[in-house]
Amino acid sequence: MSGADETRDGVALTSLDQPLSDVTEASKRDLVDYLDAVRDRILPGLRGRPLSVIRVRPGQPPFMQKNLPKYTPDWVRRTAVWAEASRREISYGLCDDRRTLLWFANQRAVEYHPTLATVDDLHRPTHLVLDLDPPEGDSFDAAVAVAHLVRRALADTGLAGAVKTSGAKGLHIVVPVDGGTAEEMAAATRAIAARAERLDPTLATTAFIKEDRGGRVFVDSTRAYGATVVAVYSPRLRPGLPVSFPVPWADLAEVTPGDFTVRTVPPLVADRDPWGELLPAPQRLPEELVAHGRTIPVARVQAMHEGKRRARARRAAG
Repeated sequence: MSGADETRDGVALTSLDQPLSDVTEASKRDLVDYLDAVRDRILPGLRGRPLSVIRVRPGQPPFMQKNLPKYTPDWVRRTAVWAEASRREISYGLCDDRRTLLWFANQRAVEYHPTLATVDDLHRPTHLVLDLDPPEGDSFDAAVAVAHLVRRALADTGLAGAVKTSGAKGLHIVVPVDGGTAEEMAAATRAIAARAERLDPTLATTAFIKEDRGGRVFVDSTRAYGATVVAVYSPRLRPGLPVSFPVPWADLAEVTPGDFTVRTVPPLVADRDPWGELLPAPQRLPEELVAHGRTIPVARVQAMHEGKRRARARRAAG
């Protein structure tokens, strides 16, 4: 490793003027400077939450890191979480302060994906998320239209949420919740997605299998249990380094995801926190919403069974 180009908060920052990735023209310095500039905005959404990051290394494809590497400094907080899928314990980092954020930035961690729950109680998420995934092409307008359907579906049950760009091509609608279990939150998320789909099935779909979506916006209700979602103000590893950014409901039709990048965002948050202003207070989940959601199959599981059925049908047809 070369000597430090700079030291901030005790963290030696190296190779700052190297290109960050083949995906973007930005340098590593651009990433570090951005995260440092918005630290007071991004850290509240990361603090106390097991963190997965997407990292890049020169000449290598991007990868998602969950388990902290062995060379992680002792002062980086961490928590052990049992991963049922891989049947092992994962040592997740907790990005609680500027020093840790700078360390991750120096590791070329571009994207920050915290869990929906905190380490205080990993079985009680603090919010539910509906991820709106539009079809390929210039389809952000369709995502905006479906976001308003989700807003109506929430309002019909007495709930409210805030919306942010995903930093990619879609939108995230976030509903802070007070006291729901992971199972209740998952059920409520399925019920809201189904309500939004019913409001306009020509625009919105809950079909997990891509070929069944028919050019409609996928209302993804599977962000539940141990799932993560990209943090507000996190960069995304795409051309121009776009950022997941909050937008008032009334302004959704006036923006595009490309409006918010590591270059344009710092002045927008220098003296205010738009996400803190837009996010409603935590709400109790209506019992009837949870009960309805429990009658709806989990999209991922339903899709798995349907995929197997179709494979059997194809084999039978020769």
